[in-house]
Amino acid sequence: MKGKHLSIIAKKEFRGLINERTILLAVLLQLFIALFSSFLMVGLTSMYDPSSISRYSHYRYSIAYAGNESPLLSDLQASTNFRVYRMDLSTAVAALGERKLAAVIYVPDTLPDAQDPVKITLYTLQNDLQSAIVDVKLKDIFLQYEKNLREIRGGRLDIHPLPLQIPTSTGGGDFYEFVYGLLIPLLVFMPAIIASALVIDLITEEYQHETLETLISTPITFTEMIWGKVLACELLVPVQAGVWLLLLMLNRIAIENAAMILLQVVITSFILILLGTLTALHYRERTSAQFIFSTALVVVIMFSLTLTDNPLNLITRLAVGTAGVEQWLVLGATIIIILALGCITHLYAERIAKTHQTS
Repeated sequence: MKGKHLSIIAKKEFRGLINERTILLAVLLQLFIALFSSFLMVGLTSMYDPSSISRYSHYRYSIAYAGNESPLLSDLQASTNFRVYRMDLSTAVAALGERKLAAVIYVPDTLPDAQDPVKITLYTLQNDLQSAIVDVKLKDIFLQYEKNLREIRGGRLDIHPLPLQIPTSTGGGDFYEFVYGLLIPLLVFMPAIIASALVIDLITEEYQHETLETLISTPITFTEMIWGKVLACELLVPVQAGVWLLLLMLNRIAIENAAMILLQVVITSFILILLGTLTALHYRERTSAQFIFSTALVVVIMFSLTLTDNPLNLITRLAVGTAGVEQWLVLGATIIIILALGCITHLYAERIAKTHQTS
């Protein structure tokens, strides 16, 4: 293979990508999300863990209390998070539907020391962010009420339960688990997934548009054409992933070993791109190739997640600065897989080229 021919194909594909509006819109959308990542992460974290945003809310929510008077009412009235109104259940639910209340709590006439369980009913608005915050703030009050009921009814127990000594967490909380354990690995690997799907389009369109014979008639060989497309897709990965990391750091998210993360993503992406190339060469039709590749990609990701030192876990450890010698072992294993897939891709492309030359 000649480097000049590879660069010609890569430049041709880059010019085609610039004119491809779908790809440009996808890249611009990624940049837009990254620019506002600090703002968006508050919303994303709220879906991952609603309690993470409850501490930012100092508003006193209006709630209705219906049913029998109990110690729970005193706890609610003592809370600085709520304004409690005694109301009939039907009137309270109607007010909740008109968004005049944030929640309605119904407590039955069951006494605390009765034999029957106390079944408390909570009414909130469905699919509402305010309801998620109210649920989190009410949780502590309900747990305290449950603890009081257990103490009142504790005399019925014949055997005392064993106490559980659960150690307190010393980490940074769910927000940091979400950012470093989920968000950063997904963001930096997203360009690799896009590039692997893109190489399928670049190869299958040569068959669908019947331009393959024209390319083969030039001094550029079929194998050089394939590797040129692979090179063009691979060059997109460090650009997009690097911009992601830069914008995240500009949003005051501390990321250790950014260069090593970028290297790991670039090398790992080669595996996905080569898998996409082999799929496109075998099926030669975009819809079938994309479907098979997507299915295989899910299997590969699920298998990699079963490994302790999988790429996603390694990216997390690199980002927080806790990766050890295993990062080089994973890197070495990844390079071996790439060399094997590269040989298979090269041999398969040469076999197809010979088929075209004889036909």
